[in-house]
Amino acid sequence: MGAAHSASEEVRELVGKTGFSSDQIEQLHRRFKQLSGDQPTIRKENFNNVPDLELNPIRSKIIRAFFDNRNLRKGPSGLADEISFEDFLTIMAYFRPIDIAMDEEQVQLCRKEKLRFLFHMYDSDSDGRITLEEYRNVVEELLSGNPHIEKESARSIADGAMMEAASVCVGQMEPDQVYEGITFDDFLKVGVWEGRHVVGAAVVGTRGAAGWSGDWHLGGKGSNLGVAFKTI
Repeated sequence: MGAAHSASEEVRELVGKTGFSSDQIEQLHRRFKQLSGDQPTIRKENFNNVPDLELNPIRSKIIRAFFDNRNLRKGPSGLADEISFEDFLTIMAYFRPIDIAMDEEQVQLCRKEKLRFLFHMYDSDSDGRITLEEYRNVVEELLSGNPHIEKESARSIADGAMMEAASVCVGQMEPDQVYEGITFDDFLKVGVWEGRHVVGAAVVGTRGAAGWSGDWHLGGKGSNLGVAFKTI
């Protein structure tokens, strides 16, 4: 009785921290146990056998995001060696669909957190800026599976996007002025707040019969840790 009461208390605490329902938490716990091999923590190598990640061009960045201390809210930089189930829920909570009961302020805050997670994937050195090289790296990886796009074309796409970001965030630049990179505030300006589109990697906890739907959707029934690309 005591153990059952303690478990239900723990679930209630996780519901409050993450916004997931108790049923979703139980479902994600089963998935966590599958990934960890029934161990109390997950390490990077546990993601090696996830079929939906095998062919994803930014597989390494997606896995890294689960261990990024910024996303785990454990510090401004660095990577964890392993994550607990609560850590796993913290990451998966970034991908909950926006609740229709949310007011406008809550919706904007929710979207901002999703974009912050995406920003961290681009900002690989945790210095608070997405540099041209970091952005080139992401674009090259994203397009690496397309045989019709050469590396130089991918770099041109990245360079053009960075120039556009500079014009939006800085305006007219002097000939000798250097745009040092996209800050998070810049990221918001060139993202959804201006009615523009940011394409990102959405890590989806479970994939249901309905497929992908909504913003960064956590699907219904299913058992695969999937990856989809979404336009926010």
